[in-house]
Amino acid sequence: MKIERTKNATRNIIFGVILKAYQIIVPFLMRTAMIYLMGIQYLGLNSLFTSILQVLNLAELGVGSAMIYSMYKPIAEDDNAMICALMKLYKTYYTVIGWIIAIIGCILTPFVPRLISGDIPSDVNIYVLYIINLGATVLSYWLYAYKNSILQAHQRTDVVSKVTLATSTIQYLLQLFVLWAFKNYYLYVIVMLATQAITNVATAIAADKLYPQFRPKGLVEEKERKAINGRIGDLFTSKIGGIIYDSADTIVISSFLGLTVLAVYQNYFYILNAINSLIVVVFSACTAGIGNSIVVETKEKNYKDLNTFTFIICWGAGFCSVCLLCLYQPFMELWVGEDLMLSFSAVICFVVYFFIRQLNSLFNMYKDASGMWHEDRFRPLAAALTNLVLNLILVQFIGIYGILFSTVIAIICVGMPWLLCNLFSVIFERKHLMSYVKKLLYYCIIVFVSCFGTYFLCSRINFGLIETLLIRGVICVIFPNLIFFIAYNGKSEFKDSLLLVNKITKGKIKRVLCKFGMPI
Repeated sequence: MKIERTKNATRNIIFGVILKAYQIIVPFLMRTAMIYLMGIQYLGLNSLFTSILQVLNLAELGVGSAMIYSMYKPIAEDDNAMICALMKLYKTYYTVIGWIIAIIGCILTPFVPRLISGDIPSDVNIYVLYIINLGATVLSYWLYAYKNSILQAHQRTDVVSKVTLATSTIQYLLQLFVLWAFKNYYLYVIVMLATQAITNVATAIAADKLYPQFRPKGLVEEKERKAINGRIGDLFTSKIGGIIYDSADTIVISSFLGLTVLAVYQNYFYILNAINSLIVVVFSACTAGIGNSIVVETKEKNYKDLNTFTFIICWGAGFCSVCLLCLYQPFMELWVGEDLMLSFSAVICFVVYFFIRQLNSLFNMYKDASGMWHEDRFRPLAAALTNLVLNLILVQFIGIYGILFSTVIAIICVGMPWLLCNLFSVIFERKHLMSYVKKLLYYCIIVFVSCFGTYFLCSRINFGLIETLLIRGVICVIFPNLIFFIAYNGKSEFKDSLLLVNKITKGKIKRVLCKFGMPI
């Protein structure tokens, strides 16, 4: 089956961005409602339980990524029998995973209170809340989770976005009503559990409607099953690494600094993650297409695409970094007040973390799309353990800043260099590595200059909070993009990016640029 990569990626990006924008704005309102109706500590509880359950999700072992990768070839060859057999295997794996998470989660129940330093809300039972959250996680595996794979492998995540948009609306309306009418945190969490079940069932129905020919039946040959299990084993260390990065920070903050500090940290992280989630839509939408391209295109073509994607990500992430640096503090003051703010030094750490996270996500997208898990199996674990050890040491000396420093150091010094070496050993020609690194350094310098120059201008703007945000926002839109245009205009990556955007917009960009005397 021929996949229309550009068309599908465009559709996925459009609906993905709509969903993510919705999931940024509405949860932000919910978060605000919880602060003022329930209290700041409840936000800390939310973050803690999410992180604990992410650790339990280690049982997933990377099955999802391995199974989706295994479907690329049979989809390209129209091997429906193989696809059905893979779905059955996927279903079996996820049923077992659900049981493993349920059993281990129950065993860990008595230890949950030890992960909280200081006071907890007096009207909640930690054990009950933990069991409800655990139930939501287990249900996510048992209720048709395997059906999602067929949509992702066919590059139809736009369908998942539509279903999630509908079910999330129901969830947020019910949760807002619960907060307003009852101020009951138990009901708030139960609504989340019910919505998870509805989302899985609705996604399964949509997948059956689009691809009725695919049913979980048949057997995967022993050779192929061993290859899949090998990929899962290779992915396990990557899974551990990702979970330590995402969850260790939260658990360490809760254990050493308490729920209130965790909630303040998570308020900042929520804004950063909201922007990051919009960029992740692009990565998710393009992964299947890149996987297909790696199979059918030459190494030179794929390397050219990498340069184009790197340029786009550095421009986009650089612009977002400038906005975060200049707008973070006035926005946080307007939202939660001075008492729940961190210092500007923490903001700088968040901005550095955000930018390198986008580059790291780009490299990981290529790794996942190519199935390069075996060659990369030790790197995620080494980087994550470096992060965890630094977390535990630095948090005791410099508090919340130690958490941020440790993550940045682990990615820059361990994770990214190692991953780049692996990419240019397996997917791309080794001879291109140094020239690519030089381009990366150049982009980073331009982003640094843009951040410094824009913040210098914005720091002179100090009126009322809303006026300051608006004026600084206008400066952030104009000044860094002007610097990027001056620095990048004339580079081949700039032209290639315009051609890609022009292809996505069906020639509209070319027509607009021609009117301004800028043909591409």
